Amino acid sequence: MIEKQKVENLKNPFPLLNNIAMLKPVLWLNQKKQQTLPEEKFSVQEIKEAEERLKRFSPYISLAFPETKKLQGIIESDIKEIPIMKRILEELESIHLPGKFILKCDHSLPISGSIKARGGIYEVLKYAEMLAVDNGLLSYEDNYQKLADDTFKQFYSQYKIAVGSTGNLGLSIGIMGAKLGFQVTVHMSADAKEWKKQLLREKGVVVIEYSSDYSKAVEEGRRQAELDEKCHFVDDENSKDLFAGYAVAALRLQRQLADSNILVDENHPLFVYLPCGVGGGPGGVAYGLKALYGENVHIFFGEPLQSPCMLIGMMTGLHDEISVADIGLSNKTEADGLAVGRASKFVGKIMEPIISGCYTVSDQFLFSSLREMYEQEHIFMEPSAHAGVYGPVMLMKNGSQYIMENNLTATIESATHLIWSTGGDMVPSEQRMEYLRKHL
Repeated sequence: MIEKQKVENLKNPFPLLNNIAMLKPVLWLNQKKQQTLPEEKFSVQEIKEAEERLKRFSPYISLAFPETKKLQGIIESDIKEIPIMKRILEELESIHLPGKFILKCDHSLPISGSIKARGGIYEVLKYAEMLAVDNGLLSYEDNYQKLADDTFKQFYSQYKIAVGSTGNLGLSIGIMGAKLGFQVTVHMSADAKEWKKQLLREKGVVVIEYSSDYSKAVEEGRRQAELDEKCHFVDDENSKDLFAGYAVAALRLQRQLADSNILVDENHPLFVYLPCGVGGGPGGVAYGLKALYGENVHIFFGEPLQSPCMLIGMMTGLHDEISVADIGLSNKTEADGLAVGRASKFVGKIMEPIISGCYTVSDQFLFSSLREMYEQEHIFMEPSAHAGVYGPVMLMKNGSQYIMENNLTATIESATHLIWSTGGDMVPSEQRMEYLRKHL
C-alpha cells in the first residue's frame, strides 16, 4: 500500500482521483498520446510471427476442436452492426450518438468463448511448438495435425503449465493445455465464477483457489512455477506472447472492416472501446490497431468503478506501483474479468503513446446493458463485456475536449464505433438467467 499522505499529494496534480474515489464515472484523456508507435518493448514483427504460428497450428486446431472447422482452425469472431442497441443507448442516456455501431463478437470466439482465447491459446501453442521442435519431434514444415497423436500427448504430459487468473484466461490456457496433454494448474482468485472452476476441473485441470484477489493468485502461481523447471508460467502481467496473440486480432479486423466496406481514414475515424482488467488483452489489440490505422483510430479502455487500475496507473504514471485499494476502492465488481487492483506496468508503458483514454462504468450499467443487448439484439455477453458498450456514451458526454483537440468535429458523424465484446458464449444457461434477472 502507498502511504496515505502520498495518495493525498496525488490528488492535487490529478484531481480526477477525487471523483474516482467517490465512485463517479469519469473519462480520463491521455495527454501522452503520440503519432508514432513504440517499438522498444514490442514490435509489429512479433504480431506477424504470431499470425504465422497460428496458421501453422490451424490444421491441428481444426482436428482437435471441430467447432473451428468452418474457419479452417482459425480462432476468430465476426463483426456485427448493432443499430438497435445504439438507439436504446440514445434513449436511455438522452444523447445523440453519431456514426455506426459495430460489435466485435469475441463473446463467441471458439474453444473458450472470450477474447482470452486468442492470447492464452497462442502462448500455450508457442510453448508446445518450442518443446516439440527442440526435441526433434516437429519441424515447421510438418502438418501440425500430428500433434493430436498419442505420442505427443505422452510427450507433453511430462511438462506443466501454470497461470493466475480471474477466470477467462484460465479457461483458454486450461482447455488448450489439457487438450495437448500438459499438466495444467490454474491459480484462481476469489472473484472467479464457480462455473469456470467447475469447467476446468472437468477438463482435468488442477484449480487452486485463493480467498484474496487476482494479484495474489498470479503471485502464488509464479512462485510455485519457479520451483519446477518443467513448468511454464503464463504471466498475465508481463507476457509478450499473450500480448502478441491478442494483437493478431487487429490484422483480422482490418480484413473484416474492408470486406464490410467500412472505411477507416481521416474522414471516417474509428473509435474502439475495450474492457480492461490487467491490460494484456486490450493492450495487444490496441497496439495492433495503432500499427494499422495510426492517427485514424482512437482507443479507449473501460473499467469498473471499483477497479480502474489501468486508469489510475497510467494517469499518475505509477503503473503497478499504485493499486485501487490505495485510493480506498474495494476491487469488488460483478465484472469478474475486470476485477484487477493493479495494472500491468509492461502494458501500461507500451500504451502511454497509444491509447486515447480510459473511462469507468458502474455495475448497474453493465447489467442494464446486458439485458438490453440480449432482448433487443439477441446477443448474450457476460457483464465484463458491457464495459465496452458504455464507451461511446462516455465520449459524447464528456469527451468534447478530445473531439475538438483531434479535429474530429467535422468527421464524427461518419465515424465507426467498434465495441469489443470479451466473453459470453461459455456462460451456462442458469448463470445467464441469473445475470438477466439481476437488478442493482
